[in-house]
Amino acid sequence: MNFKLSYIPKRSEKPRNQGLTMMMDKGLSLRQTEDFIEASGHLSDVIKFGFGTALVTQRLEDKIKLYQSAGIRPYFGGTLFEAFYARGKFNEFRRLISKYNLDLAEISDGSIIIPHDEKCELIRKLSNDCTVMSEVGSKDSGILISPAKWIRMMQSELEAGSWKVIAEGREAGNVGVFRPNGTAHTLLINRIIAKIKPSDILWEAPQKNQQVWFIKLFGAEVNLGNIAPNDVIPLECLRLGLRGDTFFEFLPKKYEERLKQINEEEEHIDQES
Repeated sequence: MNFKLSYIPKRSEKPRNQGLTMMMDKGLSLRQTEDFIEASGHLSDVIKFGFGTALVTQRLEDKIKLYQSAGIRPYFGGTLFEAFYARGKFNEFRRLISKYNLDLAEISDGSIIIPHDEKCELIRKLSNDCTVMSEVGSKDSGILISPAKWIRMMQSELEAGSWKVIAEGREAGNVGVFRPNGTAHTLLINRIIAKIKPSDILWEAPQKNQQVWFIKLFGAEVNLGNIAPNDVIPLECLRLGLRGDTFFEFLPKKYEERLKQINEEEEHIDQES
C-alpha cells in the first residue's frame, strides 16, 4: 500500500493459501511479462499458461524463470495436460513439468472424458512430483453436471491430493458455474459451498460482474482465476472496496447511511430549486 486508508479489508501476505489471484497468460511476450511483473506481480499468486499456449510460446523457459523470480507460481493449463493424456503420454507430461522446474500443475477433464476414479489416481501420482490443482466441470455448455456430482468430484479430488479445486468457467465465463449469459448458477454454487470449504475452491471468473458477485459473497479473500493481465489491479481494487461496485462492502453501515442521507438532502434541495 502506498498510503494508509481506514476500513480496507485485510489481505493475506504472499505466499498465501487464500485470496489467490490467478492470471491467465495467453501469450505475453518476454517484455510484456517483465512489464506485467513490474505493474502487477505483487498482486498475482499463480499464472496459468492458458490452454496449450506453452507449446508455441517463444522463450517459455525465460518467462517461467521471470515469474518464479517474482514470487509467482506458473503452471501449464489443464488443456495441455489433456492433450498429453489423450495421446497416452502422462509420464511425458510429468517429465515436462520437471524439465521446466515447475512446482505447480493442473489436471482437468474439461475437453475429454476421464473416469473419475482414474482422474483421482492421476492426481495422487502427480502430487508426488508437485502441488496439484484439479479442475471440475465441462467446457461443453451442453454437458450439465448435477450439484451432487460437483460436490462428490470436488471432495474426492481434494482427498486425492489437490491443493485447490478449480470451478470451471472457461476464459469467457459462460459455462460450468455460470449460465451462458455469464450470470452465476446461484443454486449450484450455494449447494457446493454447503459441503466444500470456499478456501479450497478457485473460481474461474474472467468477467468483472462475476468477480463482484464472488467478492460480495465471500469477501476480499476469495480465490479467483482466469484474470486477464490488465485486470489484476482492477480486481484488487474490487477486493479492497476501491471501486463503485464494492465501495460499501467494507465500510461501516453508518457511512452508507450518512451518504444516503446526504443524497436525500441534496435531492430535496434540487426539487425545491
